[in-house]
Amino acid sequence: MHKIEAVFIDRDGTIGGSDEVLYPGEFELFPFTENSLEKLKALGIRLFGFTNQPGISRGEATKEVFVKEMIDFGFEDVYICPHQHTDGCDCRKPNPGMLLKAAKKNQLNLSHCVVIGDRWSDLLAGHHAGCKKVLVLSGAGNEALSKYRYKWSDIEADFIAKDFEDAVNYVISLHGKETEDRANR
Repeated sequence: MHKIEAVFIDRDGTIGGSDEVLYPGEFELFPFTENSLEKLKALGIRLFGFTNQPGISRGEATKEVFVKEMIDFGFEDVYICPHQHTDGCDCRKPNPGMLLKAAKKNQLNLSHCVVIGDRWSDLLAGHHAGCKKVLVLSGAGNEALSKYRYKWSDIEADFIAKDFEDAVNYVISLHGKETEDRANR
């Protein structure tokens, strides 16, 4: 096990809001999210947002307002797919395009990274990029496990978390295990 280099975190339903898209200004973090993000940063784990936001291509919001919001939440950088699901882009989750772009830009080994999200598409993007995958049961997480399980039936989540705080505690345990393993060598 290697030290966790970075965590890629979905927005809607994962760190706040609900299973519906709320635009910046309406979106609120869950009460424990800020503290959980700070715990990861304190360990030197890099934080990246990655989110599908098709409302951008419909002119309902701009990419810049989403990026500013996520940077203000404490993310180092944000990767956004502004396309509709019918556009055929390589960045829209479940495609791994945003993760691959981030890995190249930030010299990351994606097998040392974790994806946290509430949808089946987050898990598949993480799987295709070679990341560890954590499903949170907030937002659309319960639907991902029941109604949409067929969409990711050939893969398993590395961890199923009740919420983002639980997911972060899992990531911290992975990160700590590496530190412990190195100390015991």
